[in-house]
Amino acid sequence: MTASPRSLELTQIAAVAADAKQAENLVALDVSGPLPLTDVFLLASGRNEPLVRAIAEEIIEKLSLAGAPLLRREGLAEGRWVLLDFGDVVVHVFHEEDRMYYSLERLWKDCPVVPLTVSV
Repeated sequence: MTASPRSLELTQIAAVAADAKQAENLVALDVSGPLPLTDVFLLASGRNEPLVRAIAEEIIEKLSLAGAPLLRREGLAEGRWVLLDFGDVVVHVFHEEDRMYYSLERLWKDCPVVPLTVSV
């Protein structure tokens, strides 16, 4: 099973939004095979809590404008690991220390990487 075209479109919108707020280490994983509840995980990092929150808020705004309702949000107040559930796309915005600690890329290493197009 592979991610739907709509999921890939929303992932790209979220990645551009994160990049616009100086997110680092953007990685998208197609988790549609092992995880039937969602298609894509987008992982992003911020250097500090206010930046993590700003990245998450920008993603929420841009995906809302694209017609993707936010179904669930966790961790925004703390700004360490923000989980944004848009249904077919789940975004994880981490403080860089927490990202290294939890290492979701390692946990989902068998999933294909989704190519992203963001500014360099």
